[in-house]
Order: sequence, then C-alpha cells, then structure tokens
Amino acid sequence: MSPLSAARAALRVYAAGAAVVLAQLLRRCRGGFAEPVLAPQPDRVAIVTGGTDGIGYSTAKHLARLGMHVIIVEFLYCDLASLQSIRQFVQKFKKKKIPLHVLVNNAGVMMVPQRKTRDGFEEHFGLNYLGHFLLTNLLLDTMKESGSPGCSARVLAVSSATHYIGELNMDDLQGSRCYSPHGAYAQSKLALVLFMYHLQRLLAAQGSPVTANVVDPGVVNTDLYKHVFWGTRLIKKLFGWWFFKTPDEGAWTSVYAAVTPDLEGIGGRYLYNEKETKSLTITYDLDLQRELWARSCQMTGIIDMTQDTFSG
Repeated sequence: MSPLSAARAALRVYAAGAAVVLAQLLRRCRGGFAEPVLAPQPDRVAIVTGGTDGIGYSTAKHLARLGMHVIIVEFLYCDLASLQSIRQFVQKFKKKKIPLHVLVNNAGVMMVPQRKTRDGFEEHFGLNYLGHFLLTNLLLDTMKESGSPGCSARVLAVSSATHYIGELNMDDLQGSRCYSPHGAYAQSKLALVLFMYHLQRLLAAQGSPVTANVVDPGVVNTDLYKHVFWGTRLIKKLFGWWFFKTPDEGAWTSVYAAVTPDLEGIGGRYLYNEKETKSLTITYDLDLQRELWARSCQMTGIIDMTQDTFSG
C-alpha cells in the first residue's frame, strides 16, 4: 500500500465512522436503543473472547444474566495472538467435558502501530481474524455435538462498518509493503465477514446443527481508541456519552444473535442493531471466500475440508 493509499484508507475509515456516529445520534434523538427482550438460556454454555472489558464484557454479562454458563477468554488465558496458546486453550476447554452452544469471536485490536504476533503475522490480521479462525475451527466438533435440530449452536464474529471500506490484498495480507493501521484494521473486519459466510456454507452443506453469523456493534465508547486520530479521541472524550453507544448497547446485537429464536437455523447473515442488513458486495464472492479460507488453513496448519464437503 502506497503512502497515498494509506492516507486514503485513513480518510475512508474516519468517514465510515462519522456516518455511523451520525446515524446513532439521530436514533438517540428519536428514542435511543432498546434492549432486546430475550428468553432465559439455562444449561447452555458460551465462550466470549475479549470478555474482560468493553463490548465483550457486556456481552458476557448479559448472556450470564440469561442463565448461560459463560467462559470469558482474555489474552492472559488464551492469547489470540499465539496459535500455540489457542490450541492449549481448546485442549483445556475440551478436558472440561462440557458442551458449547455459543462462540462469540469478539476480541480485537484497533489501528495499532505495525507489529507482529508471536507467529509473525501482522497483528490486526493475526489477532482479529486468524486467531478467531483457528479457535472456531478447533471448537467446531464440540459445537456440532452440542447443537441439535431446532436448537442450533451458534458462531458469531464481531465485525464493524469499517469492513465496507476494507480491501483484501491476497498478495500482501500482512501489509508488509506499506503498512496502514487503518487499512489493516478494515481488512481484518472484512476477512471476518468472508470467514463467517464461508463457514456457514460449509456447515449447511454438512447438515450441521451449527450456524455462523456476523454482528456489527456500531461505534461504541470503549478503550479501543488509543491509537486513533487525536481529534477523534477528543470528540470521544467530550461527546462520547451522546454520540457513541455504551458497551451494553454495543453488545445487544451480539446477545440477540446468540439466543434469539428468530435466527434458529439461520446463518450467513450480517446483523446491525438486531436487524439483518447487507454487507459489502464483495463479501458474497464465493471464490474470494474460498481463497481466503484456503490461505487461512495454510497459515494455521489445519486441513481445508472445503473440496471434500462440496464434492461429497
């Protein structure tokens, strides 16, 4: 990515964020955001990554209030920037011999300076996307055993409106040629959407009692804004309480998607404010979904079952 392209990526990210903030402000003026009314969920188990603060904490809290047994994943317990740590976490979880009905892939970093994960991946791509890709695939067998017809297990990935301006550079997924924190963040959120859509296609073809969907929390007042433009941090400090969603408001779409009967057996959807909406057109490109999946399998060292699934 050239310096000009990096500057363009930054402008597009802030423009996308401003559009969402404006829409949120208008909605707040018209009555705000109502918490969805959901039925109790006893005897169900959920894993929430990044569940110690922000949207993840609120998601875990609301799921627990519904009666779910919630396992919170944080970097000290499962470092999503380390493939080895992810594998160790999955081994420990499976030793518990408990089911898994909901997996919320929520953890992430935003617009951090260029740095790498323990495995040498660019941090946005490695943590936001690739870590969740591996975690989900390693837990799928447990989720398939836990789901049943009429009571599917559910995988969710938390994306954002920045995916609409994201570009997936298959020739340079690590941004090594010219790094842009804004472009890298948007790319990671775009990759999550492609991941969930392809996963849903695989699950449906296998007849699995598991669904995969994408949730968009909106622009939320959390601690993720440490590396954004200083003007954005100033606006957040002065007007965040009014312009931005609270962490609870940001979590409601994740909680809704995790338990609502309206989505029973339904996957491959992009949800914003508890409603289905269209994602970026390119996310529906089946060839791109398959290409990213295959590359991700290579990077994480897992077997790509795509060809066997669709040829069988």
